[in-house]
Amino acid sequence: MRSISILGSTGSIGKQTLDVVKRYPEEFKVLGLTARRDHSNLIKQALEFKPQKVALLDEQSYLEASNQLSGSGIEVLKGEQGINEIASMDGVDTVLTSTVGFSGFIPTISAIEAGKNIALANKETLVVGGDLITKLAESHGVSIIPVDSEHSAIFQCMVGEQEKDISRIILTASGGPFRGYSLDDLKGIGPDQALKHPNWDMGAKITIDSATLMNKGLEAIEAKWLFGLRTEQIEVVVHPQSIIHSMVEFIDGSIKAQMGIPDMRLPIHYALSYPQRIEGDYPRMDFREPFQLDFEPPNLKTFQNLHLAFEAMKKGGNLPCVLNASNEIAVQGFLERKLDFLGIPRVVENCLTKLDHIEKPGLKELLATDQETREVAKDLIN
Repeated sequence: MRSISILGSTGSIGKQTLDVVKRYPEEFKVLGLTARRDHSNLIKQALEFKPQKVALLDEQSYLEASNQLSGSGIEVLKGEQGINEIASMDGVDTVLTSTVGFSGFIPTISAIEAGKNIALANKETLVVGGDLITKLAESHGVSIIPVDSEHSAIFQCMVGEQEKDISRIILTASGGPFRGYSLDDLKGIGPDQALKHPNWDMGAKITIDSATLMNKGLEAIEAKWLFGLRTEQIEVVVHPQSIIHSMVEFIDGSIKAQMGIPDMRLPIHYALSYPQRIEGDYPRMDFREPFQLDFEPPNLKTFQNLHLAFEAMKKGGNLPCVLNASNEIAVQGFLERKLDFLGIPRVVENCLTKLDHIEKPGLKELLATDQETREVAKDLIN
């Protein structure tokens, strides 16, 4: 049995992870759960899965959970310190990081320094500090197993292969709800439209990122660090059916593709059970029924965030951190209707221009860059 902690258990990935645990109680045991402020769902999860500890970032939510879990035998922790404690707690084999955005960065570092293997669903951790995180994981003998469907696909295609034999990787994108739209078509788009993803059931932030194609840009940067790639080895193709989750082309010209129904429980299941494969009871594809696989290049002029992400990846240093922080603020501004849809890439581009480029940032510089970028982005919106 593998013992796990889930950072961000009340979000979409966290809930689906708990569904996997519930299906296979003989394989997985939850020791720790965390949330930002959703104490109601965290309490329900705690009472069902009986972890040793839970943590909430928000103090009022912590007080509510402490009161309702009193006498349950479950320890309730608060704040960043509490989340870091659950990320590094004794007895945990794997920490699944599914918090949204930059908030997953420090807890992931805590988990790695405690020698925990990482099931990574928080792509922003590698976007912000890929060089730092990968070196830290190597020095502590820790494995980072990707949970995102695209990176899980590449990881699975690489089993039995060597990184030096990769010619390129092809990340597939659904195209989001606005595939085929022009810039004019995107004027006046509001949150209600952007939150309707055609294939995946995800949280609000990642759904907006999918609509702007920023999600694919963040995934490209994550892939660079996960698989030791150069920028020019990473390509993006729009594949609206989301059946092929990504592909790897090798130096001999052969291409491997990983396929499956669009269900996040599959890569979660794989990440938690790796290097084994545990039999699953999820829905299967039926090749007796006709279906179609379409591919097309992304429109970088319309979806400028993808272009900006590749530029930040190419220049490196702290610019991916700037990209991530400015995008988080811009997406929040859009969801709060303070910013129009096309304003998201405008804010990101302005921040990439305004912030100083640091070629080799350490942890201190990355934390400062994140904070400064957020302030600049907020000023641009207000």
